[in-house]
Parts: sequence; C-alpha cells; structure tokens
Amino acid sequence: MAENSLDWFNGLPADDLRERLRACNAADRFVDEIAARRPYASASEVADTAVAVTLGLDWSAVSQALAAHPRIGERVGGNSAEARSSRAEQASMGTADDVVRAALVEGNQEYEARFDHVYLIRAAGRSPAEMLAELHRRLGNDEASERVEVTGQLAEITRLRVERLIGHP
Repeated sequence: MAENSLDWFNGLPADDLRERLRACNAADRFVDEIAARRPYASASEVADTAVAVTLGLDWSAVSQALAAHPRIGERVGGNSAEARSSRAEQASMGTADDVVRAALVEGNQEYEARFDHVYLIRAAGRSPAEMLAELHRRLGNDEASERVEVTGQLAEITRLRVERLIGHP
C-alpha cells in the first residue's frame, strides 16, 4: 500500500493516524472525529470532512489547535510534521524584506495583545505583504468576528495539510 494514499490513510494503525492528524490540526476533537469516521470513500471526502469538523470546533478546541501554530514570520525549528508543514507553508517569508519582517513582528505582538492568541492565516499561496495587510485589517475586528476568521483560516490550513497527507492534489 503506497504511503500518502487513501488506502494507506484508511489502513493506518490508530496511534499512527492520530499522530499524523494532530500535525494537520492539533485539536483533540478534530483528531478523534476524523479518525472515528474511517474508512473514507475518497480523498475529497477526507478533505471535506476535515473542513467541516474544523468549522464545527468550539473555541476551546480552536485554541488548542492554535497553540501548535508558530507566529507568521517566525523561523520554525525541529523536524516534527507540524514544523515541516509550517516551514513549507511560510516559504514565501524567505522573500520578505526587513521592513515587512519588522512590521510582522510588531503586528504579531499587537495582535496577540489584542486577541490573546497567535495570528493565524493560511500562509500558503500568500506573499508576506498580503499576510501583513490581512493582519492590519484583522486588527480592526471585534473578538467574535476574529474568532470566525481564525476558525476559517484554521479550516483552510487543515484542508491543505490533510490533502498533502493523503496525496490529494
């Protein structure tokens, strides 16, 4: 059975599956629900279910997932699946100039002081300037609106990671 395929995913031992799912979304409820719904009929079903489960998480579960995410622009060390994903997703930060990097550091601090959690955005496919502009825009959100945005961003990140896990383009 080929690694990173639907059959591989459906056949993974429970502990291995849970570890790999945690790297996609660290919320226990996410891991439990995705694992419990196996077997899946298609890669799209896994990805769609991952999004639906993420969007249905309560704030405490979202907060648990947020705790596993580094700050945008932070250089992530280590060789865990989460660290590798974060480095790949934030690859565009390698092109950021010093002004944008400094503004992201400052913006991250302001955001965390305002909302008491890390600024989360799907970095894949976005430039550093786009992520900075979104950070500035979102600083104007009230807490309820920002929680909705954070959960949506977490769902996008989770989908990308699950698709990569099962080899779905």
